Amino acid sequence: MAVSETLREDRVTTAEAERGGTPPADRSAVDAAVGLPPLPEARAVSELLPEGMGLDVLRSGRIVPLRVEDGVLVVGAVELSAWPRAQMLGVALGLPVELELRSEKEVTDLLHTLYDLRSVAADEAAKKMEGIEDIDDLSREDVLSDSVDVPVIRLVNGLFVDALKQRATDIHVEPYEDEVLIRFRVDGVLQDRLRLPRTHQAPLTSRIKVMAKMDIAEHMAPQDGRIGITLGDRAVDVRVGLVPTQHGERMAMRLLDKGHGLLTLEDLGMEENERAVLEGLIRRPHGMILFTGPTGSGKSTSLYAILQALARPEVNIITVEDPVEYALPGVAQIQVNEKAGVTFASALRSILRQDPDIVMIGEMRDFETAHIGVQASLTGHLVLSTLHTNDSIGAIVRLVDMGIEPYLAASCMIGTVAQRLARRLCPHCRREVEPPALMAQQGLERAWAPAGCPACHGTGYRGRIGLYEQFVVDEAVQEAFVSGASASKLREVARTNGFRTLWEIGLSAVAQGKTSPDELVRVAGED
Repeated sequence: MAVSETLREDRVTTAEAERGGTPPADRSAVDAAVGLPPLPEARAVSELLPEGMGLDVLRSGRIVPLRVEDGVLVVGAVELSAWPRAQMLGVALGLPVELELRSEKEVTDLLHTLYDLRSVAADEAAKKMEGIEDIDDLSREDVLSDSVDVPVIRLVNGLFVDALKQRATDIHVEPYEDEVLIRFRVDGVLQDRLRLPRTHQAPLTSRIKVMAKMDIAEHMAPQDGRIGITLGDRAVDVRVGLVPTQHGERMAMRLLDKGHGLLTLEDLGMEENERAVLEGLIRRPHGMILFTGPTGSGKSTSLYAILQALARPEVNIITVEDPVEYALPGVAQIQVNEKAGVTFASALRSILRQDPDIVMIGEMRDFETAHIGVQASLTGHLVLSTLHTNDSIGAIVRLVDMGIEPYLAASCMIGTVAQRLARRLCPHCRREVEPPALMAQQGLERAWAPAGCPACHGTGYRGRIGLYEQFVVDEAVQEAFVSGASASKLREVARTNGFRTLWEIGLSAVAQGKTSPDELVRVAGED
């Protein structure tokens, strides 16, 4: 943390300010760069604020009151230009002002703690929801703001703030006969967050629909929308999906943090030898690479990481996605719009006339898309896509099931990757346990289990790790597949080239204390 500087100059009183007083000179700050007192507790700072003053005023001026010392209000500031704002604060309290230069991180962190003390939390806002009629239309909402007074707005803002602080990736609003259940998906697992009376469902849903620019008068048809919000200096996009149910409209909101969503190949968490295999596949000039796994297993994140590694000025990369989740520099991204006739297949036919080097297809959904993708991979393009199968070897079999000739599937495919996301054990509270009998028989000697502590909100897990099963399609595999070999036979052939199953890769992660045996069984199933 940068060394802060305190201003010890002649104190400028509020009366002097009215006569045109000026802030202390920079020289004083430099001369007095000595030890500073520790920052006060947020509750003590909150008591210094004038009644009715919003924290947005302090945040915009990058100031925060620190203490009253000898009848003088000491105001922490990031820079000297905040002097007029600090004087205004002193006038409101009837005290002379002294500036104390603090680092930007110190001021920002203290302000964020002050926001936590204010009533933007969802629990407090939910208590004030009776009789809501006013629903404002705000395009990109600053959900950290404490300047709104409508309870339903504060409730929705509080939900977004709580979700982002808990690192949630999804918010679910689920209406039932007697209540509305709000759940967060944290590290891939849904957790109950809030239960509201049934009467809160209509204003809550209407507010979200207004923010997502949906038709608030339509209650019987599915709708999709997007919301742009900010949390301090973080920009977050929210993808909203709505479906009508027996008891009302159910919503699922995916949170896409624009500043933290893009990972590099190094960030994926692969072991060094695994990453070397993947890098060898993506450096091939042509062919098809498929990522497989269930929804939410991180396939799109892996594809984005690969595209970032491949994006260069001399390479033409075009993608077809539904939806486009993150903007990639140097990559042309096409959004699927079936109402306008832009499907995966139609877009793919068009982009092949754009002379691409690399094509990314969001998902292989039907024969037409798969057929065009296979033809593109055979005519000098590197094609990346996703497919819903249980393992990596099943991907090439699935292509044949979709109608692709076996010899074409074998010729175009250079590799498939099956991946899962397992919750990472909290390093602060994990405890060593005896390995389960089945895993012990397979050579597992050490295992850890979750315990729960404040750092992981009592869950025992914090964050996730990726498990990657990579199936490299070499000549031996191609010959075996074309000759009609079963999936088990293909697995035997692949093992000669170092192939490991998801279960075996997961056992290695358990042995290293990265995840627990129960979590491995949850994401990979028992082998």
